[in-house]
Amino acid sequence: MIPNFRSDNIATAHPDILRAVAEVNQGAAAAYGDDEYTVLMNRKFSEFFGKDVVVFPVSTGTAANALSLASCARPYGGIYCHQDAHIHTAEGGATEAYTGGAKLIPLPGPDFKLAPEVLADALRHAERGVRNRPQPDAVSITQASEYGTVYGLDDIAAIGAAAREAGIVFHMDGARFANALSTLACTPADMTWRRGVDILSFGCTKNGGMNTEAIVVFKQALVEPLSYHLRRAGQTWSKMRFSAAQLMAYIDHGLLLQLAGKSNALAARLGRELDTLPGVELVAPVQANLVFLRLPQTAIDKLAEAGVRFARRRGGIIRLVTRFDGDDAEVDAMVALTRAALA
Repeated sequence: MIPNFRSDNIATAHPDILRAVAEVNQGAAAAYGDDEYTVLMNRKFSEFFGKDVVVFPVSTGTAANALSLASCARPYGGIYCHQDAHIHTAEGGATEAYTGGAKLIPLPGPDFKLAPEVLADALRHAERGVRNRPQPDAVSITQASEYGTVYGLDDIAAIGAAAREAGIVFHMDGARFANALSTLACTPADMTWRRGVDILSFGCTKNGGMNTEAIVVFKQALVEPLSYHLRRAGQTWSKMRFSAAQLMAYIDHGLLLQLAGKSNALAARLGRELDTLPGVELVAPVQANLVFLRLPQTAIDKLAEAGVRFARRRGGIIRLVTRFDGDDAEVDAMVALTRAALA
């Protein structure tokens, strides 16, 4: 077996998701979200989060993030985020484009997470009313982070409190929402709106979905501007029942936690066993389904020559991502090949 830990986007769609799509593929249904399935999806998500929410399916996580933040920030606004946040490092300036020019303001923080005290200090020193400075409009955190670390509930609450005090909107990039939720073993409400989150990019594709993500709106004042941004960006899907079916199946009967729990467990084992090998350094705690390693360059090259799939980062770091459809045999093969590459 040649291990493939390149991404969780390489995974299959879960059979329950495919079954749900087939089940709604019966007869005609109203277009653009006026169908009964989309109505039901909103009701189910409101039950899932313990609060009335409005859900907008979108095609990608980048679309979810950029259009969510376009509804939160003015063209001259500032959006605070961690310096390694996906919106800052990996979305090609999408947030800046869809906001009409809002500036991302990257901030440091340990374990690749935005530190609440750093955010609070930045907000205290924001030059409000100075027209040659971006004006504070929003803060965004990635849960789980780009390095697989997970914000604790107290940190989310502290960021939410800082956002409320400053009068800005709190956005969560939840591309790996289920993985973080599984780690924290809390309710969806406790990880989001009860801690001050106003709007959520809700990931599905990485964890068993076929081709849909969603924006979940907790703050009702954001619904109207978001609906216009979605229309202008071509993200108002005509056959929305098929995305609604995927999202409902994903949250029904705890499927998202079942799948995330498996990929998290595989990552924990992979990180634990690789960390015992001489020459391997774990770059970040393994708290979701991401494992970051620093290896000698010769070992990285040997793994690549053996056909192992992974993502490279600067400084001799590689990223390994486990999937819900992975297995222990793939972990065993990766550990054996790494041991051989280090010999």
